[in-house]
Amino acid sequence: MPETVIIGLGSNLSQPARNVQTAFATLCALDGVETPLLSHLYLTPPFGIQDQPEFVNAVAKLQTNMDPRAVLDALLLIEEKMGRVRKEKWGPRLIDLDLLFFGDQIIDEEGLEIPHPGIQERDFVLVPLLDIAPEWRHPILGKSIRDLASALPDTASVVKIESDI
Repeated sequence: MPETVIIGLGSNLSQPARNVQTAFATLCALDGVETPLLSHLYLTPPFGIQDQPEFVNAVAKLQTNMDPRAVLDALLLIEEKMGRVRKEKWGPRLIDLDLLFFGDQIIDEEGLEIPHPGIQERDFVLVPLLDIAPEWRHPILGKSIRDLASALPDTASVVKIESDI
């Protein structure tokens, strides 16, 4: 039976909006992916290292028969094929694909933590999630995305992109 998966997408180098859209199209073309849905694109300030360009962020929701590790491997392969080079944590990147949720599963294995840690503190994840999954419940915190987003101190820096940039 297919499982609902939520993936974060982000880029801040070399046409970031196009990179996010390309990554989403590549996700949609994977075997076993059904009913993909992409949030609006959002322009967001960098997280962690501040001295870098703003990011374009979005989230995708899809159904898949793949297991969590296979989804993670597919995301890493997409990043690699798009040219991502991992230089520094939270540094600039051509594309970043994060496995945020895999149904209501809780997984803590080497290299795979679901739900993705820190979601509840990240406006660049929660605001796009409001577009496509506002009632989704965090399996550890037991709160909806809407409740988690409303608990953030300020989301004004996450700006919906109305046209291509």
